[in-house]
Amino acid sequence: MRFLVDMPVSPLTAAWLNGRGHDAIHASAIGLGRAPDRVLLDRAASESRVVVTADTDFPQLLALSRVESPGVILLRGGDYTQGETERLLERVLEAVPEGTLSRSICVVDRERIRCRPLPIR
Repeated sequence: MRFLVDMPVSPLTAAWLNGRGHDAIHASAIGLGRAPDRVLLDRAASESRVVVTADTDFPQLLALSRVESPGVILLRGGDYTQGETERLLERVLEAVPEGTLSRSICVVDRERIRCRPLPIR
């Protein structure tokens, strides 16, 4: 899978995903460290990447724009350590099929994963 890791999430997460055979980039590595959320969503959509973020604005933007992509993994419920972030993402990658993940908002916390398909009507 292809991922765009947002600024609230460590660049180590992109490296971790790459180490598992995915194509992941961190926003800071491509000059988007201070870019508006809409710019990140547009970039992710144009490159068929799923956004990994802790920013709750992304689902709202997707809902308002009624688009079918990009997918978003939203890490909720705390200030996670790198190890916790990796475990949460591992759970998502094991539980959610790639086709679903690329066209959904998946909210993950320590207890559960909830995915809502895009577009949100």
